[in-house]
Amino acid sequence: MPSRPILIATLAAVGMLAGCESLQRTDSFMGVITPYRIDIVQGNAVTKEQLALLKPGMTRLQVRDILGTPLLTDPFHAHRWDYVFSLRRPNTDVQRRGVVVFFEGDRVASFQATELPSEREFVASISRFKDVKERKLELTDEERRALPPPVKREAAPAEPVGAVREYPPLEAS
Repeated sequence: MPSRPILIATLAAVGMLAGCESLQRTDSFMGVITPYRIDIVQGNAVTKEQLALLKPGMTRLQVRDILGTPLLTDPFHAHRWDYVFSLRRPNTDVQRRGVVVFFEGDRVASFQATELPSEREFVASISRFKDVKERKLELTDEERRALPPPVKREAAPAEPVGAVREYPPLEAS
C-alpha cells in the first residue's frame, strides 16, 4: 500500500487536472470568474433607410456611396455584390443580415435583402443599455420661445492688455 503523503499528492494532482478540464467546458472558474468575451462585428450594417435609397439603374459608384464597400466581391461573379453583417455577442443569438445587389454592366438590375432594421432599431439592437430612455435631440418651437434671450457681451478690446516690453535688437550695430 502506498504511503499516505503520496496518495494525497496523487489525489490533489488528479483533482487539479479535473478542475482544468472543467474550466474549459464551462468557461468559468467555480461559476464565479468568467473570461471577458468581446463582441465580434463583421461586415456592413445596412438599414431600411439605406436600402430605400437604392434604385434600379444606379451605377456601382452610387451604390458604393449609399451602402459602402461590399464585404464580398466575387471575381467569378462580377455582376453581384454581397453586403453581409453579423454581430456575435456573448450570451445572445447571432444577428445576421444580408443584401445582395445584382448588376447588368455597370448598372443595378435588382437587389435582394433579408429583413433589415430601421436605423433606430439597429442602434437599439447593438446598445448594451436597454433601459435608457430615448433622448430628445431637438427643441420644439414652443420650447425655443421659452428659452431666455441670449446675453449680449461686450466685444473684446482691440489692443492687447498686459505689460509692454521692449527688447534689444538681435543684431549688434
